[in-house]
Amino acid sequence: MKVKLSMMQTLLVVLVTLLSLQVQAADYWKALQSLPFPESYPTQASVDRLHDELLFQRASQVVIWSLPATALWAMKKGSEAQFGEGSNVFPIWKERLSAETIVSTPNSDVIYGMGYLDLHKDGPTVIEVPPKLQGVLDDFWHRPLTDVGFVGPDEGKGGKYLILPPDFKGEAPEGYYTFKSSTYNVFVFWRAFRDEDGGTKEGVKLMERTRIYPLARADNPPEMIFPNGTGQPANMLYPQDYSYFEGLAEFINTEFVGPEDWSMRGMMASLGIVKGKPFKPDAHMKQILTAGADVGMKMAQAMRYGDKLPNTKYWPDRQWHNVLNVLDVEFKQDSYLDIDARMGMFKIGYSISPAMVMNMVGKGSKYPFAYRDADGNHLSGSSSYKLHLPAGIPAANFWSVTLYDGYNASGLKNGQPFPSIGSLDDLKQNKDGSVDLYFGPVLPNGAPKSNYLRTVYGKGWFTLLRLYSPTQPFFDGTWKPNDFEKLN
Repeated sequence: MKVKLSMMQTLLVVLVTLLSLQVQAADYWKALQSLPFPESYPTQASVDRLHDELLFQRASQVVIWSLPATALWAMKKGSEAQFGEGSNVFPIWKERLSAETIVSTPNSDVIYGMGYLDLHKDGPTVIEVPPKLQGVLDDFWHRPLTDVGFVGPDEGKGGKYLILPPDFKGEAPEGYYTFKSSTYNVFVFWRAFRDEDGGTKEGVKLMERTRIYPLARADNPPEMIFPNGTGQPANMLYPQDYSYFEGLAEFINTEFVGPEDWSMRGMMASLGIVKGKPFKPDAHMKQILTAGADVGMKMAQAMRYGDKLPNTKYWPDRQWHNVLNVLDVEFKQDSYLDIDARMGMFKIGYSISPAMVMNMVGKGSKYPFAYRDADGNHLSGSSSYKLHLPAGIPAANFWSVTLYDGYNASGLKNGQPFPSIGSLDDLKQNKDGSVDLYFGPVLPNGAPKSNYLRTVYGKGWFTLLRLYSPTQPFFDGTWKPNDFEKLN
């Protein structure tokens, strides 16, 4: 027999649980403080307990610190496993990116192309960019090298970009837009809008004019390969268990050692991750690293979805947040690196460029992000919701709403062709031009099927509202979306 709790009873259960957790945490800390140190020297039991605690804490913090790099390393390794290796291999999701490809917060409404340079293997590398292409180049710590296209140095006219490795010395040749990467690995990310008829033919054709080759092979470049990523089961997500550290060790062993973050490299060294040395933790260290990976990921989840990141709301009376709540895309504040904001971004996303934080009316894009409903509860796959978007949605190009898996931030695999819906679809509008969208495990009563996205029972989700070429009402706050309203 199921007993239905009243709202007051539910609140009491929550309060008792929270108090219990606080008591447990206090007891845990007190236990560490109370470990015996006779005559100021630790007993062997105290040494063992505190050393394990130290390594566990370092493991969890290394996870949070390294997310920007491991996100891209996992994308590269997953892409190579599915499509092949080499900078001349440039997968394009030619019929758009569906949930079969597992990668964090993809946009199912545009055309993606993603490639990876290896400057240690290939040396200085040339990227020939056709006119009207749009994209970004990032190093593997997600530090932008440059925007490409209309907001890049080629201004949409196309041209040749030359990417130099971090240890490059000498004079670079003329005739290129030249950038020096701080890492050997470089992420190449192209995006194209769909054709006027909603197709992808022209955008794909544009991307396939890209040429990537080592400068040393300029006279005899390798043939470009453009695999079709649509529907491919490429797993391009970082793991959330012990194998996270295996991937991190592999990345560290292949990468350039820059002048920054030597203290964090020291923390990694205590875990057995050192450039040039094999990563071979014993069984006990594996237990610590397994716990550190799990708790580190949960710490990141708690910060991201527990409203512990300050000043992220777009509107004080709404549940919509700014995924990238910084002005500097390298996350630099006046005297420190904002590791919390950086963690909040790369826990759920990838790719970054200066244009993403610029407020340009009619240009670029904005990505309001929601994971709670109007009552402040996390969005549940077992419940149904309505989202009201008032008339005059401020997107000169197009807008869309996309659903993501709350666990790994990949597109929600819900059985529909794409986990997104928006102005490029044939939606039913209200008489005043506003739009009501519906979400739930089954179509809510009275909701038009054209305006519905399916959720998955028992699986939490979040959403991005993408506004391409945002207009003035977004920036001055005269337009804002409603929150998700839970339906009875």
